[in-house]
Amino acid sequence: MFLCKEVDLKNHKWGHYFICGYKGFYEYDKSKGIDVGPPVGLDVIVDGIVPTGSGLSSSAAFVCSATIAIMAVFNMNFPKKEIAQLTCDCERHIGTQSGGMDQAISIMAKSGYAELIDFNPIRASDVQLPAGGTFVIAHSLAESQKAVTAATNYNNRVVECRLAAIVLAIKLGMKPNEAILKVKTLSDVEQLCISFAESRGSADPQVAVKEFLNEKPYTAEDIEKIILEPLTSILKNSATSLDVLKAAKHFKLFQRASHVYSEAKRVYAFRDTVLAKLSDDDKLSKLGDLMNESHHSCSVLYECSCPELEELVKTCRDNGGLGARLTGAGWGGCAVALVKDSIVSQFIIKLKELFYQSRIDRGIINKNETDLYVFASKPSSGAAIFKF
Repeated sequence: MFLCKEVDLKNHKWGHYFICGYKGFYEYDKSKGIDVGPPVGLDVIVDGIVPTGSGLSSSAAFVCSATIAIMAVFNMNFPKKEIAQLTCDCERHIGTQSGGMDQAISIMAKSGYAELIDFNPIRASDVQLPAGGTFVIAHSLAESQKAVTAATNYNNRVVECRLAAIVLAIKLGMKPNEAILKVKTLSDVEQLCISFAESRGSADPQVAVKEFLNEKPYTAEDIEKIILEPLTSILKNSATSLDVLKAAKHFKLFQRASHVYSEAKRVYAFRDTVLAKLSDDDKLSKLGDLMNESHHSCSVLYECSCPELEELVKTCRDNGGLGARLTGAGWGGCAVALVKDSIVSQFIIKLKELFYQSRIDRGIINKNETDLYVFASKPSSGAAIFKF
């Protein structure tokens, strides 16, 4: 029975995402004491227009839609927050240590609104965007193979962030064994960092990062001297984390923590800008600046960009974009640009001319496919069941 078997991570197939949803549904029911009987076979048709490996959350969307479709088959329904959490958990069967944001927005999105996503527990708050702006999505044509390259890219950053959090906790006074047991993410030590920053006249957790983490990359031995445990012992319960250790030569704890805390600050700055008593044009300008700062941090501190994305983001900014950044996990996929409504058509034409035409000339894509790779977008509603 496939529910008892692990997904074959060495032979990646898109159908595995459906299996994640199926496994997640049964695991959730079991945790709730719900007996839905033995697994049954299903005839399923899958269709979609989101390009794979594009950074547009196609994998999360597939897992979420699979999960709620299976729920519908069994005539069951769960609260959206719980579905968002269970789909985050079950996507880990594919080998990526997902944080949950993609699943949360796939389930809880509302038409016309951005959503401020908070975690532990997952929850969403509506954010009304200013009038006059449109998001344009543009594919870099570099495929982001998140699951395939997880050990060196996506999961590597997850491990680096956890190790940064543990080291910070110890430096801020927590005993090593307690830090190893309790600290999983940088959010777990954020309040400790803020308390330290307040003693220095600030409320920015990055004050602690600058004080206690070295800019120079750490070796595994460097970290083990601080935490007094072998890294293999700390991460032994996660096969994907152990894969990271096998592949990694060093760990950039300062850079990863700096990105995470500065990015969190920008998220709330985005919300505060939307709520500020400013004209819509001024709001859009400030939101664009935040997007530009975010991309710089992703590129320089988190190092999840790639040459194609850098070229595309620059092209967006040089041709009327108020701001542009990579979206999704990075290492390929799409950029998103904030553009005034009045120039959207002209902006897309410019991208086709300055970025995509050279790819057409080289045979990477066909000219009649460009509308699949660059298009305007507005916030829409999340996953739903349609009954006919």
